Amino acid sequence: MTLLLICFVLFLILGMPIAYVIGLAGFAYFLSQPVLPFEAATQMVVLQSQSFAFLAVPFFIFAGNLMNVSGITEQLLSLARLLTRRMYGGTAQISVVMSTMMGGVSGSATADAAMETRILGPEMQARGYTKGYITSVNCLTALITATIPPSLGLIIFGFVGEVSIGRLFAAGIIPGILMMIFLMATVSITSRIRKFDPPIHNATRLTIKELLQNLKVSVWALLFPIILIVGIRFGLFTPSESGAFAVIYALIVGKFVYKKLNWDNFKEALITSVKDTGAIMLIIAMSGPFSYAITWVKLPAVLSNFIFGITENPQLLTLLMLGFLFITGMFVDSNVNFLLLTPIFLPMVTSVGMDPVHFGVLMATIVTLGVMTPPVGSALYTVCGIINCPPEEYTKESIPFFIAILLELAILVFCPKLVLFIPNLIFGA
Repeated sequence: MTLLLICFVLFLILGMPIAYVIGLAGFAYFLSQPVLPFEAATQMVVLQSQSFAFLAVPFFIFAGNLMNVSGITEQLLSLARLLTRRMYGGTAQISVVMSTMMGGVSGSATADAAMETRILGPEMQARGYTKGYITSVNCLTALITATIPPSLGLIIFGFVGEVSIGRLFAAGIIPGILMMIFLMATVSITSRIRKFDPPIHNATRLTIKELLQNLKVSVWALLFPIILIVGIRFGLFTPSESGAFAVIYALIVGKFVYKKLNWDNFKEALITSVKDTGAIMLIIAMSGPFSYAITWVKLPAVLSNFIFGITENPQLLTLLMLGFLFITGMFVDSNVNFLLLTPIFLPMVTSVGMDPVHFGVLMATIVTLGVMTPPVGSALYTVCGIINCPPEEYTKESIPFFIAILLELAILVFCPKLVLFIPNLIFGA
């Protein structure tokens, strides 16, 4: 176990891509163990990628990229502007509302944060927002996509932990909306204090007619996560098949409803999807030897005994695990955390009576938060790079938003019925 951890930490410090970090650490352990044939390590790489269930990952990535180039993003932006035009910090509020609606489109926090920073960043700068505030708002509000279906994190957690994808999708809705409320309140308070973007008092009030006219166009994007959950609930398609449905849905809406999908942006979406899928599947494949080595050295049992030695209270146990996941998320890719840590923590939470769906939503949120924190957060450096913002300024401005997110997570830990209400309503208790 010592060699495994030393290799993992060493390669990580050297700045090696995370797929090679976990792959080489796993291979190094196999080489050091005469009782384990090295051929088994290469077989683990192949076996890890031979799951039919993982077909949902490239399908949902492709569907999200298609929706981003087919006019759906523009329609959602128009609706968000309409809903927030009389609010304090209105342009920043657009980012929060957009992230809530885009969760059902992109499924990726990093992609959502980058897209919103490119669209809203210049306008927010013109309205007097600081660069640190712009990047912290657009980056941390993208965390909502971690739970709003179809979240890629929830898909991977469900497949690795053998938890119902349909229940996970349904369970993410209330936490996503609750996080939207907390973040909108934070934007309102901080914007008032900093005198950012005061509301336009002479702006006309939102009318039902105006809202319905906008919804008439935007409804195709808003219906997408609902169709997925209903389709899975009534057996119209499996989670893997729902990914294929998502691609067909995106093609039809982009081509025949919004009429903005052409051959050029179709190729753009396809190329981006191939790159994204290749990166994720490489991580999934290379995690095979590492996951086997973790099981061989009985790390789950060791860690379980250590944590249960501290407390067996379900809520305190959950808080300890979330703290651990938050720290690992600061250094390790979120997909790797799902692949490696789900088999370790899931049996522990179920042993104390916690619903795996409840834990899955919490884990998806806290692990995804790691990509938005220093020192190696991918979303953090992506948004900072777009508008040339120093990461130190981002970190300082993001503190109120981190507090709001952690407060919302604490409520979800101690109020599991908030998470489980919709899945129990749709799928049964």
